[in-house]
Amino acid sequence: MALSLSRRCLGGNAGTISFRSRAGSAAPASKEPSEKMNMFMAINSAMTVAMEENPKTVVFGEDVAFGGVFRCTVNMRERFGPERVFNSPLTEQGIAGFAFGMAATGGHDVIAEIQFADYIYPAFDQIVNEGAKYRYRSSGAYHVGGVTFRAPSGAVGHGGLYHSQSVEAFFAHCPGIKVAIPRSALQAKGLLLACIRDRNPCVFFEPKALYRASTDDVPTGDFELPLGVADIVKE
Repeated sequence: MALSLSRRCLGGNAGTISFRSRAGSAAPASKEPSEKMNMFMAINSAMTVAMEENPKTVVFGEDVAFGGVFRCTVNMRERFGPERVFNSPLTEQGIAGFAFGMAATGGHDVIAEIQFADYIYPAFDQIVNEGAKYRYRSSGAYHVGGVTFRAPSGAVGHGGLYHSQSVEAFFAHCPGIKVAIPRSALQAKGLLLACIRDRNPCVFFEPKALYRASTDDVPTGDFELPLGVADIVKE
């Protein structure tokens, strides 16, 4: 059963945790043409839609410029240029801080990749203690809701202790941010676009085992699924 939880954010904004964890994809009908995509292709498609929609959207992270270790950003630098798709230093705390700074002062929508979810711990203070509280701290004058963190998570074999963790529980209990986990390619595109457009910081965990596990008919253009709405597979 898919599970959706809602917590009250600091500053009066709903913080939603959307867990999508089993096979199958129930989604509203879309008039967009579709094609077969696996999860990593659907994630790339979602980011492409966001980049085309808003010229101030940027994508960055470790090794993102050449396509990323799981190829989710493949061909994006060639398409959108090095000023919008670029590598970061090997510092997750720096990635988070830079993302929040761009969102707060430059009006950017920022898609920041944490190469493995296991690496997100150094950024925990920035995400939980700064970004999640920014609207509350400024009495609503400022926010960093334009930030979405993407993080491949879970075990796929031979990953060891630093490449196999599922860390969503740490963030699911934090008011002020939203957490989403897709279970299919269709949900990956719809939920990622919803995270990017949401005006609260979001953490989007991508199950590594599902990147190439199966394909869905996924709309090639705009397609969004609502955050915080449970997809009940079986009652």
